[in-house]
Amino acid sequence: MEFLPAVLALVIGVIIGVGSGIFFYVSNSKSRIRQSETEARLQLESARAEQKDLILNAKDEALRLRNEAEAQIRDLRAGIAKQEERHQRKEENLDRKLEGLERRERQMQTRERQTEQIQREAEQLRIQQQTELERISALSPEEARTIILQRVEAEARDDSARRIREIERAARDEAEKTARKVIALAIQRCASDYVAEVTVSTVALPGEELKGRIIGREGRNIRAFEQITGVDIIVDDTPEAVTLSCHDPVRREVARVALNKLLKDGRIHPSRIEEVVAKTQQEIEQIMREEGERVAYEANVRPAPRSDQAAGAAQIPYKLWAECAATFA
Repeated sequence: MEFLPAVLALVIGVIIGVGSGIFFYVSNSKSRIRQSETEARLQLESARAEQKDLILNAKDEALRLRNEAEAQIRDLRAGIAKQEERHQRKEENLDRKLEGLERRERQMQTRERQTEQIQREAEQLRIQQQTELERISALSPEEARTIILQRVEAEARDDSARRIREIERAARDEAEKTARKVIALAIQRCASDYVAEVTVSTVALPGEELKGRIIGREGRNIRAFEQITGVDIIVDDTPEAVTLSCHDPVRREVARVALNKLLKDGRIHPSRIEEVVAKTQQEIEQIMREEGERVAYEANVRPAPRSDQAAGAAQIPYKLWAECAATFA
């Protein structure tokens, strides 16, 4: 009975010790759990921060790749545009070469036709001469003499006409030299304003939009027109009008008439310009020849022969001289 209090005290002490241990263990566990939760929250926040950084980096990388792709696309488009421009220039060069080849082919065909015509005429002349010789061989001496005199007279007329042409050419050359001297002297004495007035022509346009058609794509129409006619086209702010500038009045008139024809026709391109200018030149030359012959005929003027030419050429009536000149023109 004496040991009972001691045992109770021991049991109570053991219970108190075990309770304290459990209490301390539970407290430490809760502390560790709170610490683990804190660390987990910190790791979660760190992971979220890293996730945001990764997302931002991914967006930056995507933006960079997009910019690079757009830059590459722009470069590719620029390269494609340059290639298209080069192809367009090549096509234009091929068109010009094709037009030149077609023009040369037309010229060769024309020359072939002319050559064939000359050959046919030569063959006809040969046959006529052979027939004439056969006929003459059966004639009497007097008849043959008459035929020979007629032929000699015709040849003399032809020779006179050729000599008249030579005299006319020599007089024209001499007159051109003298005219150049007179013109140079007149230009030195005249005011530049007056010279500008007589060296330009104005062509009225039905509409302002025709200036663009005259210039053409990249200026090829206006370059072709200026190259073919030798006349400068001035396209300025003057409403519904363009100016033609050239010191040669014949070229300027040919250019004016050809440009009016092109504007009426509506088809303005290099090959059409060349065709219209060639036809207009022929028309102007024909008009000048007819007017010159008319004026010379009315004035009864004929070229004077040089001392080394036949004196009889001066005695040829002007009507005969005009006929010969028109024959050999």
